[in-house]
Amino acid sequence: MKKNLTSIIILLAVFVWGCKQGDESAAKKETAQTAATVTLSDSSVKETGIETAEASLTSISGYVSAPARIIANPDEEAVIGSLVKGRVKKVFVNPGSQVKAGQALMELEGLEIGEIKSAYRKAKAQLDFAEQAYKRQKTLNEQNVTASKNLIESKAEFDKAQAEFKAEDEKIHSIGLTDEEAVDNKSEHSSGKLVVKSPISGIVAERNVIIGQMVDESTTAFKIMNIADVIAEAQIYEKDIPKLAGSPAATFATSVYPGAEFKGKVTFISQTVDEKTRTIFVRASIPNAGGKLKPEMFGELKIPVTQSVKTIVVPADAVINDNGNYYVFIRKEGNTFEKKDVKLGIKDGNNVEITDGIKVKDNVVVKGAFYLKSELLKSSFGEEE
Repeated sequence: MKKNLTSIIILLAVFVWGCKQGDESAAKKETAQTAATVTLSDSSVKETGIETAEASLTSISGYVSAPARIIANPDEEAVIGSLVKGRVKKVFVNPGSQVKAGQALMELEGLEIGEIKSAYRKAKAQLDFAEQAYKRQKTLNEQNVTASKNLIESKAEFDKAQAEFKAEDEKIHSIGLTDEEAVDNKSEHSSGKLVVKSPISGIVAERNVIIGQMVDESTTAFKIMNIADVIAEAQIYEKDIPKLAGSPAATFATSVYPGAEFKGKVTFISQTVDEKTRTIFVRASIPNAGGKLKPEMFGELKIPVTQSVKTIVVPADAVINDNGNYYVFIRKEGNTFEKKDVKLGIKDGNNVEITDGIKVKDNVVVKGAFYLKSELLKSSFGEEE
Protein backbone atom coordinates (compact mmCIF):
# COMPACT_ATOMS: atom_id res chain seq x y z
CA MET A 1 0.00 0.00 0.00
CA LYS A 2 2.80 2.41 0.96
CA LYS A 3 4.54 1.59 -2.30
CA ASN A 4 1.45 2.50 -4.36
CA LEU A 5 1.00 5.74 -2.43
CA THR A 6 4.62 6.71 -3.08
CA SER A 7 4.18 6.08 -6.82
CA ILE A 8 1.05 8.25 -6.92
CA ILE A 9 2.87 11.11 -5.15
CA ILE A 10 5.78 10.91 -7.65
CA LEU A 11 3.37 10.94 -10.63
CA LEU A 12 1.55 13.98 -9.22
CA ALA A 13 4.85 15.80 -8.72
CA VAL A 14 5.92 15.08 -12.31
CA PHE A 15 2.55 16.27 -13.60
CA VAL A 16 2.71 19.54 -11.63
CA TRP A 17 6.31 20.14 -12.79
CA GLY A 18 5.31 19.49 -16.41
CA CYS A 19 2.41 21.92 -16.18
CA LYS A 20 4.72 24.56 -14.72
CA GLN A 21 7.25 24.07 -17.51
CA GLY A 22 4.45 24.30 -20.07
CA ASP A 23 3.22 27.55 -18.53
CA GLU A 24 6.78 28.99 -18.56
CA SER A 25 7.25 27.91 -22.18
CA ALA A 26 3.95 29.51 -23.17
CA ALA A 27 4.90 32.68 -21.32
CA LYS A 28 8.26 32.82 -23.11
CA LYS A 29 6.53 32.26 -26.45
CA GLU A 30 4.06 35.05 -25.70
CA THR A 31 6.92 37.36 -24.73
CA ALA A 32 8.75 36.55 -27.97
CA GLN A 33 5.59 37.28 -29.95
CA THR A 34 5.01 40.63 -28.28
CA ALA A 35 8.67 41.70 -28.12
CA ALA A 36 8.40 43.09 -31.68
CA THR A 37 5.25 45.15 -31.05
CA VAL A 38 4.60 48.57 -29.52
CA THR A 39 1.19 49.75 -28.31
CA LEU A 40 0.59 53.47 -27.81
CA SER A 41 -2.22 55.61 -26.53
CA ASP A 42 -4.22 57.86 -28.87
CA SER A 43 -2.55 60.92 -27.38
CA SER A 44 0.96 59.48 -27.92
CA VAL A 45 0.18 58.73 -31.57
CA LYS A 46 -1.08 62.28 -32.04
CA GLU A 47 1.79 63.97 -30.18
CA THR A 48 4.52 62.06 -32.02
CA GLY A 49 2.95 62.64 -35.43
CA ILE A 50 2.96 59.00 -36.45
CA GLU A 51 1.60 58.52 -39.95
CA THR A 52 1.02 55.38 -42.01
CA ALA A 53 0.54 54.68 -45.69
CA GLU A 54 -0.81 51.60 -47.43
CA ALA A 55 1.86 49.66 -49.30
CA SER A 56 1.15 49.38 -53.02
CA LEU A 57 2.97 48.53 -56.23
CA THR A 58 4.75 51.57 -57.64
CA SER A 59 7.02 52.14 -60.62
CA ILE A 60 10.57 52.95 -59.62
CA SER A 61 13.67 53.62 -61.65
CA GLY A 62 16.61 54.13 -59.39
CA TYR A 63 19.86 52.38 -58.62
CA VAL A 64 21.27 49.34 -56.91
CA SER A 65 23.80 50.24 -54.24
CA ALA A 66 26.29 48.16 -52.30
CA PRO A 67 29.33 48.67 -50.06
CA ALA A 68 32.47 48.80 -52.19
CA ARG A 69 36.23 49.08 -51.87
CA ILE A 70 38.81 50.56 -54.18
CA ILE A 71 41.47 48.27 -55.63
CA ALA A 72 44.21 48.94 -58.17
CA ASN A 73 43.60 47.89 -61.76
CA PRO A 74 45.41 44.51 -62.06
CA ASP A 75 46.44 45.45 -65.62
CA GLU A 76 48.19 48.55 -64.26
CA GLU A 77 50.31 46.90 -61.55
CA ALA A 78 53.82 45.54 -61.89
CA VAL A 79 56.11 43.56 -59.59
CA ILE A 80 59.74 44.14 -60.55
CA GLY A 81 62.83 42.11 -59.75
CA SER A 82 65.74 40.56 -61.62
CA LEU A 83 66.01 37.32 -63.56
CA VAL A 84 69.74 37.18 -62.82
CA LYS A 85 71.74 37.24 -59.61
CA GLY A 86 73.50 40.46 -58.74
CA ARG A 87 74.35 42.95 -56.02
CA VAL A 88 72.44 46.24 -55.77
CA LYS A 89 74.86 49.04 -56.62
CA LYS A 90 72.43 51.98 -56.90
CA VAL A 91 68.74 52.64 -56.14
CA PHE A 92 67.13 55.56 -57.99
CA VAL A 93 63.57 55.67 -56.53
CA ASN A 94 61.70 55.52 -53.23
CA PRO A 95 58.09 54.70 -52.22
CA GLY A 96 55.81 57.44 -53.56
CA SER A 97 58.09 58.30 -56.47
CA GLN A 98 56.35 58.90 -59.80
CA VAL A 99 58.03 56.92 -62.56
CA LYS A 100 57.66 56.62 -66.33
CA ALA A 101 57.77 53.42 -68.34
CA GLY A 102 61.44 52.65 -69.07
CA GLN A 103 62.76 54.72 -66.15
CA ALA A 104 65.70 53.30 -64.19
CA LEU A 105 64.83 51.89 -60.77
CA MET A 106 68.10 50.31 -59.66
CA GLU A 107 71.48 49.19 -60.96
CA LEU A 108 72.85 45.70 -60.36
CA GLU A 109 76.37 44.36 -60.73
CA GLY A 110 77.30 40.69 -60.98
CA LEU A 111 79.33 37.98 -62.71
CA GLU A 112 76.27 36.33 -64.28
CA ILE A 113 75.35 39.61 -65.97
CA GLY A 114 78.85 39.88 -67.40
CA GLU A 115 78.75 36.30 -68.67
CA ILE A 116 75.43 36.88 -70.46
CA LYS A 117 76.78 40.04 -72.12
CA SER A 118 79.98 38.26 -73.12
CA ALA A 119 78.06 35.37 -74.67
CA TYR A 120 75.93 37.85 -76.63
CA ARG A 121 78.97 39.70 -78.00
CA LYS A 122 80.63 36.42 -78.96
CA ALA A 123 77.49 35.18 -80.77
CA LYS A 124 77.22 38.48 -82.63
CA ALA A 125 80.86 38.32 -83.73
CA GLN A 126 80.42 34.75 -84.98
CA LEU A 127 77.27 35.77 -86.87
CA ASP A 128 79.06 38.69 -88.54
CA PHE A 129 81.96 36.42 -89.56
CA ALA A 130 79.63 33.67 -90.87
CA GLU A 131 77.59 36.19 -92.81
CA GLN A 132 80.64 37.65 -94.52
CA ALA A 133 81.95 34.16 -95.35
CA TYR A 134 78.61 33.15 -96.84
CA LYS A 135 78.40 36.31 -98.95
CA ARG A 136 81.93 35.74 -100.22
CA GLN A 137 81.21 32.12 -101.17
CA LYS A 138 77.99 33.18 -102.85
CA THR A 139 79.83 35.69 -105.02
CA LEU A 140 82.52 33.19 -105.93
CA ASN A 141 79.93 30.59 -106.79
CA GLU A 142 78.14 33.00 -109.10
CA GLN A 143 81.49 33.58 -110.86
CA ASN A 144 82.05 29.80 -111.05
CA VAL A 145 85.30 30.25 -109.11
CA THR A 146 84.40 27.87 -106.23
CA ALA A 147 82.55 24.61 -105.86
CA SER A 148 78.89 24.46 -104.79
CA LYS A 149 79.97 22.37 -101.80
CA ASN A 150 81.75 25.36 -100.26
CA LEU A 151 78.65 27.52 -100.68
CA ILE A 152 76.47 24.91 -98.95
CA GLU A 153 78.89 24.62 -96.04
CA SER A 154 79.14 28.38 -95.58
CA LYS A 155 75.33 28.65 -95.68
CA ALA A 156 75.06 26.00 -92.96
CA GLU A 157 77.58 27.85 -90.78
CA PHE A 158 75.67 31.09 -91.34
CA ASP A 159 72.33 29.47 -90.34
CA LYS A 160 73.93 27.99 -87.23
CA ALA A 161 75.40 31.37 -86.23
CA GLN A 162 72.00 33.00 -86.73
CA ALA A 163 70.30 30.48 -84.42
CA GLU A 164 72.94 30.91 -81.71
CA PHE A 165 72.76 34.68 -81.92
CA LYS A 166 68.95 34.64 -81.72
CA ALA A 167 69.13 32.59 -78.51
CA GLU A 168 71.60 35.02 -76.90
CA ASP A 169 69.64 38.02 -78.16
CA GLU A 170 66.46 36.73 -76.51
CA LYS A 171 68.38 36.11 -73.29
CA ILE A 172 69.67 39.68 -72.97
CA HIS A 173 66.24 41.11 -73.69
CA SER A 174 64.62 38.79 -71.14
CA ILE A 175 66.80 40.20 -68.35
CA GLY A 176 66.09 43.78 -69.44
CA LEU A 177 69.11 44.71 -71.57
CA THR A 178 68.96 46.46 -74.93
CA ASP A 179 71.27 45.57 -77.84
CA GLU A 180 73.26 48.75 -77.22
CA GLU A 181 73.68 48.01 -73.49
CA ALA A 182 74.75 44.44 -74.22
CA VAL A 183 77.66 45.54 -76.43
CA ASP A 184 78.61 48.60 -74.35
CA ASN A 185 82.18 48.13 -73.16
CA LYS A 186 83.28 51.65 -72.33
CA SER A 187 85.01 50.51 -69.15
CA GLU A 188 86.43 47.23 -67.98
CA HIS A 189 83.63 46.88 -65.40
CA SER A 190 80.61 47.90 -67.51
CA SER A 191 80.04 44.37 -68.82
CA GLY A 192 78.82 43.23 -65.37
CA LYS A 193 76.18 45.94 -64.89
CA LEU A 194 72.42 45.78 -65.40
CA VAL A 195 70.01 48.72 -65.05
CA VAL A 196 66.53 47.49 -64.00
CA LYS A 197 63.76 49.65 -65.49
CA SER A 198 60.04 50.10 -64.83
CA PRO A 199 57.78 48.39 -67.38
CA ILE A 200 54.90 50.81 -66.69
CA SER A 201 54.27 54.39 -65.61
CA GLY A 202 52.91 54.87 -62.10
CA ILE A 203 53.78 55.28 -58.43
CA VAL A 204 56.34 53.23 -56.53
CA ALA A 205 54.18 51.43 -53.96
CA GLU A 206 56.97 49.26 -52.53
CA ARG A 207 60.76 49.32 -52.37
CA ASN A 208 62.27 46.18 -50.85
CA VAL A 209 65.99 46.52 -51.64
CA ILE A 210 68.98 48.43 -50.27
CA ILE A 211 72.46 49.13 -51.63
CA GLY A 212 74.71 46.12 -51.27
CA GLN A 213 71.88 43.59 -51.13
CA MET A 214 72.10 40.43 -53.23
CA VAL A 215 69.04 39.83 -55.40
CA ASP A 216 67.93 37.03 -57.71
CA GLU A 217 64.80 35.86 -59.52
CA SER A 218 62.96 35.29 -56.20
CA THR A 219 63.40 38.90 -55.02
CA THR A 220 60.53 41.39 -55.32
CA ALA A 221 62.50 44.62 -55.50
CA PHE A 222 59.70 47.07 -56.36
CA LYS A 223 55.94 47.25 -56.85
CA ILE A 224 54.62 49.89 -59.24
CA MET A 225 50.95 50.91 -59.38
CA ASN A 226 49.22 53.15 -61.90
CA ILE A 227 46.10 54.58 -60.23
CA ALA A 228 45.03 56.95 -63.01
CA ASP A 229 42.08 54.54 -63.21
CA VAL A 230 41.02 52.37 -60.27
CA ILE A 231 38.50 49.58 -59.72
CA ALA A 232 35.52 49.86 -57.36
CA GLU A 233 34.65 46.31 -56.28
CA ALA A 234 31.27 45.49 -54.73
CA GLN A 235 28.96 42.54 -54.05
CA ILE A 236 25.28 42.80 -55.05
CA TYR A 237 22.48 40.34 -54.29
CA GLU A 238 21.59 37.80 -56.94
CA LYS A 239 18.01 39.16 -57.10
CA ASP A 240 19.42 42.36 -58.59
CA ILE A 241 21.22 40.62 -61.47
CA PRO A 242 18.29 41.01 -63.94
CA LYS A 243 18.33 44.75 -63.33
CA LEU A 244 21.86 45.04 -64.74
CA ALA A 245 22.77 44.64 -68.39
CA GLY A 246 25.72 45.51 -70.60
CA SER A 247 28.12 48.06 -69.13
CA PRO A 248 25.94 50.51 -67.20
CA ALA A 249 27.23 53.71 -65.68
CA ALA A 250 28.27 53.57 -62.03
CA THR A 251 29.04 56.09 -59.29
CA PHE A 252 31.37 55.67 -56.32
CA ALA A 253 31.02 57.80 -53.19
CA THR A 254 33.06 57.77 -49.98
CA SER A 255 32.82 59.57 -46.65
CA VAL A 256 36.43 60.66 -47.15
CA TYR A 257 35.14 63.19 -49.71
CA PRO A 258 31.63 64.18 -48.51
CA GLY A 259 29.34 65.18 -51.36
CA ALA A 260 31.77 64.10 -54.08
CA GLU A 261 30.84 61.46 -56.66
CA PHE A 262 33.28 59.60 -58.90
CA LYS A 263 31.67 58.43 -62.11
CA GLY A 264 32.71 55.32 -64.00
CA LYS A 265 31.40 52.27 -65.82
CA VAL A 266 30.71 48.65 -64.87
CA THR A 267 33.34 46.47 -66.55
CA PHE A 268 32.78 43.09 -64.89
CA ILE A 269 29.80 41.13 -63.56
CA SER A 270 30.69 37.76 -62.06
CA GLN A 271 29.18 34.62 -63.58
CA THR A 272 29.03 32.80 -60.24
CA VAL A 273 27.02 33.40 -57.06
CA ASP A 274 28.58 33.12 -53.61
CA GLU A 275 26.71 30.20 -52.01
CA LYS A 276 26.90 31.71 -48.51
CA THR A 277 26.04 35.37 -49.13
CA ARG A 278 24.00 34.86 -52.34
CA THR A 279 25.85 37.77 -53.91
CA ILE A 280 27.89 38.33 -57.06
CA PHE A 281 31.03 40.42 -57.61
CA VAL A 282 30.68 43.58 -59.66
CA ARG A 283 33.59 45.80 -60.69
CA ALA A 284 33.48 49.30 -62.08
CA SER A 285 36.34 51.23 -63.66
CA ILE A 286 36.61 54.70 -62.11
CA PRO A 287 38.78 57.49 -63.62
CA ASN A 288 40.92 58.84 -60.79
CA ALA A 289 42.09 62.28 -61.82
CA GLY A 290 44.40 63.71 -59.17
CA GLY A 291 44.79 60.31 -57.49
CA LYS A 292 42.18 61.05 -54.81
CA LEU A 293 40.98 57.46 -54.61
CA LYS A 294 43.43 55.11 -52.94
CA PRO A 295 43.50 51.28 -52.94
CA GLU A 296 41.59 49.78 -49.97
CA MET A 297 39.47 52.94 -49.56
CA PHE A 298 35.85 52.06 -48.68
CA GLY A 299 32.63 53.62 -49.92
CA GLU A 300 29.41 52.89 -51.81
CA LEU A 301 28.92 51.88 -55.43
CA LYS A 302 25.65 52.94 -57.08
CA ILE A 303 24.55 51.30 -60.34
CA PRO A 304 21.45 52.64 -62.16
CA VAL A 305 18.89 49.97 -63.07
CA THR A 306 18.28 49.35 -66.76
CA GLN A 307 14.52 49.88 -66.67
CA SER A 308 11.59 50.87 -64.46
CA VAL A 309 9.96 48.10 -62.41
CA LYS A 310 6.74 47.92 -60.38
CA THR A 311 7.39 47.01 -56.79
CA ILE A 312 6.61 47.95 -53.16
CA VAL A 313 8.23 51.31 -52.42
CA VAL A 314 8.41 53.20 -49.11
CA PRO A 315 10.07 56.44 -48.02
CA ALA A 316 13.67 55.88 -46.95
CA ASP A 317 12.80 57.44 -43.53
CA ALA A 318 10.40 54.55 -42.89
CA VAL A 319 13.29 52.06 -42.84
CA ILE A 320 15.38 51.54 -39.70
CA ASN A 321 18.99 50.39 -40.19
CA ASP A 322 20.08 48.18 -37.30
CA ASN A 323 23.75 47.40 -38.05
CA GLY A 324 22.99 46.30 -41.60
CA ASN A 325 19.68 44.65 -40.72
CA TYR A 326 16.66 46.62 -41.90
CA TYR A 327 13.09 46.78 -40.58
CA VAL A 328 9.89 48.84 -40.75
CA PHE A 329 6.80 49.15 -38.52
CA ILE A 330 3.38 47.95 -39.63
CA ARG A 331 0.20 49.28 -37.99
CA LYS A 332 -1.98 46.44 -36.75
CA GLU A 333 -5.31 46.82 -34.89
CA GLY A 334 -5.81 50.10 -33.09
CA ASN A 335 -2.55 51.70 -32.00
CA THR A 336 -0.44 48.54 -32.04
CA PHE A 337 2.64 48.67 -34.30
CA GLU A 338 4.63 45.58 -35.30
CA LYS A 339 8.29 45.45 -36.28
CA LYS A 340 8.87 43.72 -39.64
CA ASP A 341 12.31 42.72 -40.92
CA VAL A 342 12.68 43.67 -44.59
CA LYS A 343 15.13 43.40 -47.46
CA LEU A 344 15.94 46.43 -49.58
CA GLY A 345 16.31 46.71 -53.35
CA ILE A 346 16.51 49.72 -55.63
CA LYS A 347 16.99 53.19 -54.18
CA ASP A 348 15.56 56.22 -55.95
CA GLY A 349 16.13 59.55 -54.26
CA ASN A 350 14.18 59.54 -50.96
CA ASN A 351 12.42 56.24 -51.71
CA VAL A 352 13.53 52.64 -51.45
CA GLU A 353 12.23 49.32 -52.79
CA ILE A 354 11.17 46.60 -50.33
CA THR A 355 11.82 43.20 -51.89
CA ASP A 356 10.80 41.05 -48.90
CA GLY A 357 9.15 41.40 -45.49
CA ILE A 358 5.90 43.25 -46.20
CA LYS A 359 3.04 42.85 -48.64
CA VAL A 360 0.64 45.04 -50.58
CA LYS A 361 -1.97 46.82 -48.38
CA ASP A 362 0.16 46.62 -45.22
CA ASN A 363 -0.09 49.93 -43.31
CA VAL A 364 3.55 51.04 -43.14
CA VAL A 365 4.65 53.71 -40.67
CA VAL A 366 6.12 56.46 -42.89
CA LYS A 367 6.56 59.07 -40.14
CA GLY A 368 7.57 58.43 -36.54
CA ALA A 369 9.42 55.16 -37.08
CA PHE A 370 12.34 56.30 -34.93
CA TYR A 371 10.00 57.05 -32.02
CA LEU A 372 8.61 53.53 -32.26
CA LYS A 373 12.16 52.20 -32.35
CA SER A 374 12.97 53.93 -29.05
CA GLU A 375 9.75 52.61 -27.47
CA LEU A 376 10.63 49.11 -28.65
CA LEU A 377 14.07 49.41 -27.07
CA LYS A 378 12.52 50.58 -23.80
CA SER A 379 10.24 47.55 -23.67
CA SER A 380 13.18 45.26 -24.46
CA PHE A 381 15.19 46.69 -21.58
CA GLY A 382 12.19 46.29 -19.30
CA GLU A 383 11.86 42.59 -20.17
CA GLU A 384 15.55 42.00 -19.49
CA GLU A 385 15.18 43.48 -16.00
